[in-house]
Amino acid sequence: MTALATEVFSTVADDSVSELDEILWQAWKAMDLPEGYRAEIIEGSIEVSPTGRRRHAVLINRVRRALDAHLAAGEFTAYQDINVIHRRKAWIPDIVVAPAELDEVPDEDDLGVGAAAVPLVIEVVSPGHRNIQRDRERKRREYARAGIPVSVLVDDHDGDGAVVILAAPDPKKAVYNDEHRVPYGTDAVVPSGPAKGFVIGKGVTRG
Repeated sequence: MTALATEVFSTVADDSVSELDEILWQAWKAMDLPEGYRAEIIEGSIEVSPTGRRRHAVLINRVRRALDAHLAAGEFTAYQDINVIHRRKAWIPDIVVAPAELDEVPDEDDLGVGAAAVPLVIEVVSPGHRNIQRDRERKRREYARAGIPVSVLVDDHDGDGAVVILAAPDPKKAVYNDEHRVPYGTDAVVPSGPAKGFVIGKGVTRG
């Protein structure tokens, strides 16, 4: 279930911070949520959602463990439950790749990691119509607006399951120009960045 604290939809790419952005930002910072809930600012609304079901957690854990091994020798690492901040917006991807030394990466009010320092986000799509729409569409547009180079969807609800690799963002149009959909059972490969060559295959997506 997802509760909307405020609802004002906009898909216009704009580098400025509006009065609404500032109001939502201050409201988001002041929120005191019960354990097991999280809040994000997505396309002009504050969205509060519960933590995922068991399958959701299993997929995230498999991806995270494999990604930790892939990144072990580099200067980037994988994070969970961290805010990605961009012009008074705040998102919590299921997995974020960012510098291991986050103290050296400034963001607005030191509440997370600035999107400019994030080369990759991964979302495990949650069940339910509104959750699916949020993960597949609205957050995808937000990540493209922020210029995050690669966004990955691990989606149990796309046919028999699929991994979607999105790259080459166009911030002004809020789209990714490169999209590759890989059915479960076939290796999906991250094309660029510090996680280049990272494979999401049947070892991760198996039931």
